[in-house]
Amino acid sequence: MREKIILASASPQRKRLLESLGISFDVFPSTFDEDGHPVREPMKRAQILAEKKAEHVRQAHPDAWIIGCDTLVVASTGALLEKPHDRQEAAEMLRLQSGGVSIVHSGLCLLSPRGESFTGLSSSKVTFKKLSDEEVEWWMETGLWKDRSGAFQIDGLGQLMIERIDGDWTGVVGLPVFLLGELAKEAGLRLMSEK
Repeated sequence: MREKIILASASPQRKRLLESLGISFDVFPSTFDEDGHPVREPMKRAQILAEKKAEHVRQAHPDAWIIGCDTLVVASTGALLEKPHDRQEAAEMLRLQSGGVSIVHSGLCLLSPRGESFTGLSSSKVTFKKLSDEEVEWWMETGLWKDRSGAFQIDGLGQLMIERIDGDWTGVVGLPVFLLGELAKEAGLRLMSEK
């Protein structure tokens, strides 16, 4: 019998990464209010929010494996950059990161149907090119800053702003695939199918 797997996220990027593994899963986005959570330390916050999102979805799907994720960006100044609320805040985030190195923390939580929790964190460094006002305005016009921690994305057009990445590209996208594989192995969930 096929294991029931649920991705607790509405992110199309996370969905595409999970689809690339060739496994069957359903998407049930968590509606957990992450803004209200008091923990601010970025590494802890990313892990806790990933857990909270997974636990929130498990209430409706106790018989499934649940994958919860949360991605946070920390600018070189130490500022925590979550999802911008509007265009102005997004532009400020981009200018703050321009020419600097941001750290992206992706928390991951895998909940088993037995109620066990397996968690981990993937952290990567992202080096931005020095962005001109025109480039910042161009990015604002794309609308791709919406619902993105740090107001950027690393796939598609976003790659034009990034000089280099040190770490896991999939973690920067929002679903660290290698870490997921390690947690699944530890949990007893088979992701590698036999051909």
